[in-house]
Order: sequence, then structure tokens, then C-alpha cells
Amino acid sequence: MNTIRSVCVYCGSSPGRDEIYIKAGHLLGRSIAKAGLRLVYGGGTKGIMGAVAEGALKAGGKVTGIIPRFLINKEATETALDRLDELLITDNMHERKHKMFEKSDAFVALPGGIGTVEEIVEVMTWGQLGHHRKPIVFGNVGGFWDPMLALLDHMAAEGFIHTAQRVKPLVVDDPEAIVAAIMVAGSSVDAPTEGVQSVIDKL
Repeated sequence: MNTIRSVCVYCGSSPGRDEIYIKAGHLLGRSIAKAGLRLVYGGGTKGIMGAVAEGALKAGGKVTGIIPRFLINKEATETALDRLDELLITDNMHERKHKMFEKSDAFVALPGGIGTVEEIVEVMTWGQLGHHRKPIVFGNVGGFWDPMLALLDHMAAEGFIHTAQRVKPLVVDDPEAIVAAIMVAGSSVDAPTEGVQSVIDKL
């Protein structure tokens, strides 16, 4: 039985230097909506973040934006946020990340900066510790994540990732193929995807 109902997308609040990043955001958002899944994302209405939400909304999808109060005027506009069918405003980044985790059945990292890396690595860390089995995907648009993937291989080769079998992120180059990969991975998960709440609360 497939447990995927919502997909969390981590990505940049800037557009990046290559137009393929914005295009990838639109395509992924649309794919999520067309599959009947809910998009969960950081609430921004600019950059790749905005493109993912726009893609989902234009395709008639449901979108949950989760944004800290202090970022509303920096990464979004209140008018644009009104278009989301669910908006959660948190007090800080920590609360935002926890809510994104709780509301999502899978995670995708599109191109982004330090914040995007921090978010996807934290979800991978929780997976490594055995706290969840939710699918994790690197949307490797234009080879963007190649250096990150090489670093992960290097860490494992040097003996610093001891439970690598628990964290096997999918690497998908084509943004339109990401949802299909998630659905296949979700159908093969044989353990609860919700995580252990008592452990999550301590993270």
C-alpha cells in the first residue's frame, strides 16, 4: 500500500543563475499536483520556491506553505501567500522544519543554498538514526547536486557513514520523473513512515 500523500520540497528562495532551475520548480510542482499529492514547502513566493508553488497551484494542486513570521516579507508577499490553501506561520526555523517533516511523506531537494543543504541533510540524519523511512530525493537538475553526492560517497568510503543502508537518497535528474520515483519508493517501504514522535521531539 502506498503511503505517499504529500511531498516536501526544499529549494532556493532565489532563482539561481540558470533558467533550468526555475523551470524544474514549475515542472515538479505541476507533477506533484497532477499525481493528486499535496505540496509542502517553505512558503516562499520568490525564486525556485515560488516556481514550485506556482506549478502546483496552476495545475489545481493543494499547497501547504510553512514559513517563519520573520521571513514573510523577505521570501514572500502576503498577497501571494493568500493563494495557498494552507499557510502555517511558525515562530522560528526549528518549528518550521518540524512541521514540514510532520506533514510530509517524502522529501525532495531541488537546487538551493545553505538552508536547502541543511534541511535535506537533517532529514537524512533522522533517517540514518532510524527515525523514519520516508523517501528522500535529490533532484539533480543539470548535475547541481553532483558535488554533494560525491561528498556523501567520500564520507562513506572514509568510514563516517556507518548506517548508509538506512539512507539511500534517490537521485533523479529529470524533475518530471521525481514523483514517479517517490511513488515506487513509497510502495516498497515496509515500515511506518511517520517516525517516532518521542524521538523527533528531542531532535
